[in-house]
Amino acid sequence: MKYYLIVGEASGDLHASNLMKALKEQDAEAEFRFFGGDLMSAVGGTRVKHYKELAYMGFIPVLLHLRTIFRNMDMCKKDIVAWNPDVVILVDYPGFNLKIAEYVKKHTDIPVYYYISPKIWAWKEYRIKNIKRDVDELFSILPFEVDFFKGHQYPIHYVGNPCVDAVDAFRQANAETFEAFVKDNGLEEKPIIALLAGSRKQEIKDNLPDMLEAAKPFVDEYQLVLAGAPGIDPAYYQQYISSDVPVKIIFGQTYRLLQQARAALVTSGTATLETALFRVPQVVCYYTPIGKIISFLRRHILKVKYISLVNLVANKEVVRELVADTMTVANVHAELNALLNDATYRAKMLQEYDRMIKILGPAGASRQASSKMIKLLSIRRG
Repeated sequence: MKYYLIVGEASGDLHASNLMKALKEQDAEAEFRFFGGDLMSAVGGTRVKHYKELAYMGFIPVLLHLRTIFRNMDMCKKDIVAWNPDVVILVDYPGFNLKIAEYVKKHTDIPVYYYISPKIWAWKEYRIKNIKRDVDELFSILPFEVDFFKGHQYPIHYVGNPCVDAVDAFRQANAETFEAFVKDNGLEEKPIIALLAGSRKQEIKDNLPDMLEAAKPFVDEYQLVLAGAPGIDPAYYQQYISSDVPVKIIFGQTYRLLQQARAALVTSGTATLETALFRVPQVVCYYTPIGKIISFLRRHILKVKYISLVNLVANKEVVRELVADTMTVANVHAELNALLNDATYRAKMLQEYDRMIKILGPAGASRQASSKMIKLLSIRRG
């Protein structure tokens, strides 16, 4: 069968690539065409656009690139119609993907599957109307979403979490020692504080300087290692790194880094879950220039108590979230100090990680999702 996939960021590239591998295992004639990244390209098929050409974040960047966004959207619609796949698989990235779903549903008979649901339980719940109208099947990777969508009379499929798959596969294939890792990357022998400052330029700009400043007092005992995001030029990071804070940037090695880290400073998103799966104590850092407004929205408009996936899955505060106006150098420093030096605090966080991991369920999300997709498509084709 022919599969057309659309992702808009690095995490989507990872999860879509694993889904593609699983589809290939179960469908020997699988063909892929996609808006995606390097990991998807490595699996095979035809890449129409790289996701970094789509990834604009924040009101101003989106406004400045509206023409490009609409051009890419128009190109995507025409390309889907021309290729006429058996299914369109949308991966997260709702601002773009829900528009594509609407078009495909209105102008073609191609089924639309959504893998990794738009997070409408947190923001823009009204989108449920569009999803029910335009999405034939939704495959969730977060267990609490099942009850949310059931409350809207829209049954979905929970398939497990692909981060569990990715981390499990990595660990089985990489029993690396700390000594081998630091030698391979030209690092010191000191314990590592990992910095995961986001996958978009705006996130890096807003968060990295304060993360570094907060970690600076620990550099005598620890070394700072920054996980470079795919698609971000190394030179971009340099403008936000002060010469008096020693930090090493490594690219394409986030899992290797997390496997060896003592603690981590992490922006919100998939990275918080991955950090927990590697059992690395962390603090979530997410600054925004309009911090007081965001804090007001969190208290009065947003539907959820937490922003990190770790806390959402656990349904309690497992990791500290320093967001908007609470994301200060002093707060990050204090939390990092507790993560490094308070043995009881660390142990409790690791214990809660284990409870959350049980909630997520075992590895096999990509395989389960692909099996359900192929079965549903086979039924549809008769």
